Amino acid sequence: MEVGILSCAARSTTGTIFASSKSLYCRFQRPGHDELYRGRIDRFGLDLGSTGKTAIAWAVLAPTANPPPRSLAGTYGGIGAEATVGYGIGANALIGGSRRGFVLQPLSVQAQTGLNIAAGVRSLVLSAD
Repeated sequence: MEVGILSCAARSTTGTIFASSKSLYCRFQRPGHDELYRGRIDRFGLDLGSTGKTAIAWAVLAPTANPPPRSLAGTYGGIGAEATVGYGIGANALIGGSRRGFVLQPLSVQAQTGLNIAAGVRSLVLSAD
């Protein structure tokens, strides 16, 4: 069941051929209150080019309607792809968090600027702020 929305922002990055990493600042919006998280998303696979500011949003799915506070903290894994020429799009579907009990489903496409193409395995680590 959907329990909220996780919105993250990242600064510019440059990818290497096989990997890249972005530091994230995130807000988990759910009924009653918001929670802040810091994170890092890593890509392993094809990653060529550089991107400017990036905004990513996921619908947060959980087995319970009211997960405990700060329970999104943890490690997530999944797949993703993106393409950017000026303005670009991407999507990342991930599973993980506390006891691997959360699914982060792309709510909409990832939006960013730059010149980049990337596809491969993604890893997201979130810590409560």
